[in-house]
Amino acid sequence: MHKIIIVEQEDEWNEFVNRSVNYDCFHTWFYHTLDNSGKPFLFVYQEDDIFIALPLLKRKIDDSSLFDLSSVYGYSGPISNKRFEEIDDHLLLDFTDLFVNFMKSEDCICVFLRLHPFYRQDILLNKIGGVSANGKTVYMDLTISVDEQRSRYEKRLFRQIRQLRKRDFVIKDTRDAKDIKVFTEMYTENMDRVSASQSYYYSQEYFTELIHNKDFSCKLIMVFDGQTAICGAIVMYANNIIRTHLSATAANYLKESPSKLLTDEISLIGRQMGAKYFHLGGGVGGREDTLYKFKSYFSGLYLHDYTWRFIADNAEYNAQVEIKGMRRMAQPDFFPQYRSVQLVALKD
Repeated sequence: MHKIIIVEQEDEWNEFVNRSVNYDCFHTWFYHTLDNSGKPFLFVYQEDDIFIALPLLKRKIDDSSLFDLSSVYGYSGPISNKRFEEIDDHLLLDFTDLFVNFMKSEDCICVFLRLHPFYRQDILLNKIGGVSANGKTVYMDLTISVDEQRSRYEKRLFRQIRQLRKRDFVIKDTRDAKDIKVFTEMYTENMDRVSASQSYYYSQEYFTELIHNKDFSCKLIMVFDGQTAICGAIVMYANNIIRTHLSATAANYLKESPSKLLTDEISLIGRQMGAKYFHLGGGVGGREDTLYKFKSYFSGLYLHDYTWRFIADNAEYNAQVEIKGMRRMAQPDFFPQYRSVQLVALKD
C-alpha cells in the first residue's frame, strides 16, 4: 500500500530527514526557510515501511498561472530510509509515475535540482530522465592521517600553508555579532568585486540565522591579522561531511591567500567534529576553471556532479520561452531557459 504525503511543518519534515540513510544540511526544514524564491515543501512517497522524500521549492512563473520546481542553493535531491541501490525497481518506478502526475496536477511544468554527489540519487532519477552531467567536485578524505592528507597537497601549496602558519594570524571560531557583521561586509565586497548575480548576495540576518540554527552544525571561522579580519568562511557539517558554504577574503590580503590556511584549518576542524569527508566543491557552473584548480591543489579525489533537469510539459515549457519572446544566448546551459537573466529578446 502506498501513499503521497506533502509536508510543510518543521517537526514532520525533519523526522523524515533524520530517518533517512543519507542526508545533508540542505535537506532540512530550516535551510529551506532561508530561501524566499518559492514555497518550500517535502514530497514524500511511502510504501509500507519505505519512503522516498524530495525537498522542493515551488516557484510561480511570472505572468502565468504556471509553476516550476527547484532545489535550494547547495546539494539536496531525494533521500530515503533505504539506499537507492537497495530499493526494488517497482517502487522506484511507482515513485516516478506518481511524482510526474503530481507535477501535472500542480501545474508545475519542469524541475531543476542540483544532486548530492555523495549519494546515488541518479539511480532513482534516471527512471524519469533528465539527469545531466555537471563536471566534477573535489573532496578530501579525513579518515587518513593529517600528515598523509597534507602530503597530497600540491607541493607549492603545502609550502605556502607552512609559511602562513608561521605568521601571527589568529584563527577564531566565532558567533559574535560584530564578527558576523564584518564577515558580511567582506563577503559583499567580494561579490561586488567579481560582479556576482544578486542571488549570491546574503544579508547579515541570513548569516546570523544560519550560524545559530538548531537543525545542523554551522560555524563562522575567521582569520585575523591582529585586530583586522582578513578571511572567513561559513562552515556546515552534517552526516560525516563538512564543507565551506560561503567564504570571503579581504581585498588587501588577496595576495597573501589566507584562504589556503583557512581551508587547511577547516579540515582539522572537520576531524574534531567527526567528519569523514571535506567537500570542497567544483568550479563555477561545473567548469574546470581557476576555482576548480585551486580546490584540486588540496586533493586529487573527486566525484562526478549531476543536475536534474526534467520537463513535465514540453508544450507549456516551450510556450513560456516563446511568450517572453526570448532566445538563449550567453547561457546556453541555463535551466529553465525562460528564467535566464541573460535571455536576449528576438528581433522583430
